[in-house]
Amino acid sequence: MKDVHPFLVLSPANFNERTSLVIGLPMTTAEYNADNPFAVAANKAKSGKASYVLCHQPKSFDWRTRQASAHPMKQLNSAAFAQVCSLLNQIITLA
Repeated sequence: MKDVHPFLVLSPANFNERTSLVIGLPMTTAEYNADNPFAVAANKAKSGKASYVLCHQPKSFDWRTRQASAHPMKQLNSAAFAQVCSLLNQIITLA
C-alpha cells in the first residue's frame, strides 16, 4: 500500500504509549476487497466508498517516527469490530 492509509489499532493505548509501537490492521477503500474473504467492510469513507479492514495483513510500526495521528472516525462500530476480531482469531488463533 502506498500513500497514507487508515489503520485499525488493536494494541492497548498504554502499550502504544510506552513502546511507540502500534499493532493493528491496515484499511483501504480498494473496491476489489469486496470479494476478499479476509476483508471486513467498515464504515463508509468520506468519499462515500466502503472502507475495508484487511484482517490478513497484521502490521506494527512506530507511530511517533511516522507522525501518525488518530483517524477522524475514531473507532469501528461494534459489529464490524467483532467481525474483525473473529476473522483475525481464525488466522492467528488468539483465543
